[in-house]
Amino acid sequence: RARAVIGAPEVLVLIAQAQSAGRGRAGHIFYSPPGGLYLSVLLRPEIGARQAVGLTAMAAVAAARAAEKLCGTPIRIKWVNDLFVEQRKVCGILTEAAVGVEEQRLRYAVVGIGINVAPPAGGYPAEIADVATSIYTQPPQTEIRNRLAAEVLRRFQPYAEALPLKAYFSSYRERLFVIGREVALVRGGAREMVQVLALNDDGSLHVRRADGSMKDVAS
Repeated sequence: RARAVIGAPEVLVLIAQAQSAGRGRAGHIFYSPPGGLYLSVLLRPEIGARQAVGLTAMAAVAAARAAEKLCGTPIRIKWVNDLFVEQRKVCGILTEAAVGVEEQRLRYAVVGIGINVAPPAGGYPAEIADVATSIYTQPPQTEIRNRLAAEVLRRFQPYAEALPLKAYFSSYRERLFVIGREVALVRGGAREMVQVLALNDDGSLHVRRADGSMKDVAS
């Protein structure tokens, strides 16, 4: 984001071997020990603020395809930004953007992708040990992270260049594992259980509430 503010060009990519202050959605901590792949991509797409969620979905599809190619394990998506292997999280994606107030269009977006490549030394912290896993059960060969980064970017860039086209969208929908399931909507201190019926074309979820009424959920 600092590079973006001072005019760095589009498709600047920064890669870290570890993060001391990794962040997820809603201010959550993203555990980022050595051995994972942590990369951020700077984009300057000519899209409206409401379309920015598509960047996260694009990155999810690109990362899933890249990781599957290298590890051979099927990878699913938990709406909107997490990748899972057998009900455990292997990747988190966070898109942050600067929006022009008057024109309501993006000035820039930074898409951050964090992938658990192998289990960290000493295992995962107790608070995430039951929900986190990695795409490899043992540390892979040293060049794997380089290959994984290249595969992610090779798949992501064509999507980003094709905006606002949605070539990625059918693949995103196919990988989504929340459709048909009961999920919790959390807003502030309120928690509501709903059933997910479908993914809308704008990336929101169409859900049925306990009273039978329908609603669309954007976050």
